[in-house]
Amino acid sequence: MNATRPEPGTPMAMTWRKWDGSPHWNNDVVYLGADDWGDWIGQPIGWRSHRPGADFVAESPNVTLVPRGHTDFALTVHRGHPRHMRVYIDLAWDVRWTRDPRLATAIDMDLDVVRRLTEQGTYVDDRDEWAEHSIRYGYPAEVMTHLEARAVELEQQVRAQLAPFDDATADPWLDRLVALGLHR
Repeated sequence: MNATRPEPGTPMAMTWRKWDGSPHWNNDVVYLGADDWGDWIGQPIGWRSHRPGADFVAESPNVTLVPRGHTDFALTVHRGHPRHMRVYIDLAWDVRWTRDPRLATAIDMDLDVVRRLTEQGTYVDDRDEWAEHSIRYGYPAEVMTHLEARAVELEQQVRAQLAPFDDATADPWLDRLVALGLHR
């Protein structure tokens, strides 16, 4: 793979859209680097995520893996999240880099795998949104079958702490992000 990526520390964006092409989340992030799992981007505390009707700033440092070889999820790991969020996996479609090395994109497919550091533990979230949007957007049956199975598979991998869903894989990237000392 001869993909062009920005230099580590370069501000960039991760943009999400819905199945019909309508805008979803736009995350201001910084490129951190790559490993065997793919490319890592980070969002320091205070950096913005926004979509039509919502605007947030990161409450804790977080890093997102844009996986190499998989286009059906993006893994985000938080450190010190006020609501005890550790892992948040967006089930997605067409997760990829654009020709602009400072832009990664994906289609949000509603289902998420979440790991909280509370009694809630690990679970698949937003099944109600998935059911509603599958009708609204007309998700193809083969896409639905694939992503429903993938959600269960990812949930099991997160529970088992298999790499890259373990702390040992993400923590060095979180350390790198914090060491950049970026603030907004």
